[in-house]
Amino acid sequence: MTKLLERITVNPKQCGGRPCIRGMRIRVVDVLDLLAAGLSVEQILEELPDLEMDDIKAALMYASRRLNHPVLDA
Repeated sequence: MTKLLERITVNPKQCGGRPCIRGMRIRVVDVLDLLAAGLSVEQILEELPDLEMDDIKAALMYASRRLNHPVLDA
């Protein structure tokens, strides 16, 4: 599963350093926004033909890992 995360790239000279899919100018947040807007995976793959199913899985895994952090109560 961690192989999926290798599909996520961060380049400070591309898209303002935001996480992208496989070095393309398709940001992780773009994929997440399309899913949140109600598009199906099939619709996203049709809309962005350079994407692969594993890219969408990687975007979801990346977001999940970024949000799963402990919150310390002082």
